Amino acid sequence: MTSLRTAPPVAGARIIGLGSSQPDRVVTNDELAQRVATDDAWIRSRVGIVERRFAAESDSVVSMGADAGSKALADAGLAPTELDAVIVATCTMPNPIPNAAAQLSDRIGVNGIAAFDLNAACAGFCYGVGVGADMIRAGSARNVLVVGSEKLTDWLDMDDRSVCIIFADAAGAAVLTAAGTPEEVGVGPVVLGAAGDLVKTIGIDEQNYLRQEGQAVFRWATTKIAPVALQAIERAGLTPADIDVLVPHQANLRIVEAIAKKLRAEGARDDLVVADDIVHSGNTSSASIPMAIDHMRAAGRVRSGDVALLVGFGAGLSYGGQVVVLP
Repeated sequence: MTSLRTAPPVAGARIIGLGSSQPDRVVTNDELAQRVATDDAWIRSRVGIVERRFAAESDSVVSMGADAGSKALADAGLAPTELDAVIVATCTMPNPIPNAAAQLSDRIGVNGIAAFDLNAACAGFCYGVGVGADMIRAGSARNVLVVGSEKLTDWLDMDDRSVCIIFADAAGAAVLTAAGTPEEVGVGPVVLGAAGDLVKTIGIDEQNYLRQEGQAVFRWATTKIAPVALQAIERAGLTPADIDVLVPHQANLRIVEAIAKKLRAEGARDDLVVADDIVHSGNTSSASIPMAIDHMRAAGRVRSGDVALLVGFGAGLSYGGQVVVLP
């Protein structure tokens, strides 16, 4: 029998750079109230959002993602030519072909490397980090750029209060690299799954508008996601008390707070830092987790070496989570 050579595996992966990008236009609750039946107090009480960013016509999934990716590379101290793969998590490309990753790679100055998209909606970044870390551990790549980028406003019915007050546009990115020793591993095992029986709760209708059954999604997220987070902690060989930072997908501030409450009931510390980027950025799907970390780092709320629990969830209904060490 012929024996095929395989790449030598490595201990694992770690994150060495972060970046994010948002459009210039800030949209307040008061501005939205001029179009739909709502007001600032109602939006804050239901979803916790004060303002969000809407992209200009010239902004795209690719352009915002390239901006975030370039910032992440600069933060990591890597040149684009040192990358082996680009993974773009997105569910809002205007067309399925060509993919975002190949276009993004060219924009940042590298071609001839692996470049592909994945769609797990709001869980996309966690899926991307999981796939990128597995590529590194298997020896298929050494440096991987993972980008979550969304232009959700292309898919919004601005007369539908259930979606227009929540979703927004942005991109976030992380650079993964090979960990030289087991002690340097900074990305834990990923927990992935999907509740396909609930697939109709979030989707695109025949008019190409995003629709969701908000209450059904809320109930699912507040009951099913905390156990996923706890499983990710266990797979990493840690306990809830070891987690310094909780970064759930920024879907709704009430969901974020519910997940944090359940983790504290299971032993997470009172001083657990909880991401609340939803307040000023809205729900940006796959971009929300990396952007939240980038914003918290800029504000001095997290430090290099902090142990962070990431957990994404959304349309599919897809979910994923892992523990990482922040760069």
